[in-house]
Amino acid sequence: MVTKLDLKAFDSEAENTWCPGCGDFAILRSLKIALTELGIASHEALVVSGIGCGSKLPDYMHINGYMTIHGRPLPVATGAKLANPDLHVIVINGDGDSYGIGGNHFLHSCRRNPNITHIVEDNQIYGLTKGQYSPTSDRGFVTTTSPDGAIEEPLLPVAVALAAGATFIARTFAGDPKHMAAVIVEAIKHQGYSLIDVLQPCVTFNRVNTYEWYRERVYKLEEDYDPSDRDSARARAYEWEDRIPLGIIYRNDEAPAYEAQVLALKAGSPLASVLKLQKDPALGQYESLKEQFL
Repeated sequence: MVTKLDLKAFDSEAENTWCPGCGDFAILRSLKIALTELGIASHEALVVSGIGCGSKLPDYMHINGYMTIHGRPLPVATGAKLANPDLHVIVINGDGDSYGIGGNHFLHSCRRNPNITHIVEDNQIYGLTKGQYSPTSDRGFVTTTSPDGAIEEPLLPVAVALAAGATFIARTFAGDPKHMAAVIVEAIKHQGYSLIDVLQPCVTFNRVNTYEWYRERVYKLEEDYDPSDRDSARARAYEWEDRIPLGIIYRNDEAPAYEAQVLALKAGSPLASVLKLQKDPALGQYESLKEQFL
């Protein structure tokens, strides 16, 4: 039975410093809605973030949060999931943090399939550092550091994730929070690595990929679309520019999650073992050992 939660239970008292109109606001609200619908309380989830505007999201939620160094949230999240498999682990970071500096971890998370949900705030620009082009910026994109336009081809995250072996791949749009929340619900329910590439406009530094630009191009996958069909997913993964599909593009519920294959976890949660050790008076050396690291 799912416990009914109040959306306000996730509210934080921290002052929000995002620019008015930033797509991150919709992502924050959609995540709260998804957790509420699933009955996941604050103490039952962990949000791991990197460095960037959107990576400040854990500060704006009443939830377990951990901010890593640039590009490293995925390995930290994987470690947290291995230490406490019962925890719902969610990664929040931007396109630069995920696909640029953290690109290597992105690839290996796809193939390892840890049971974590990865929400990428893809605004096609480095917003926090004042507007450099990112791995997903379109060719020719003009910024202060690329006045002649970006000369590189953009990375297609959905196509890369599919090729790397991800078992749940979705795309959604910050201009449609209801759709986004529904996708996040399915991603969290999936037993394995779930990528959600969120088209999230940066209203300050990206004046090209605006809400209007996306609305003219995005479309929701048809009701009869089969996300388990890898060939169909591959075709949709390469759609960009004129037509951009939204929804669950690929889903494989048969592949085992990474932690389900770790033999050391067959004996139970490492966290449960630590807590048992902590309460056992015959093994009080745990407390003295812990003191050495404080």
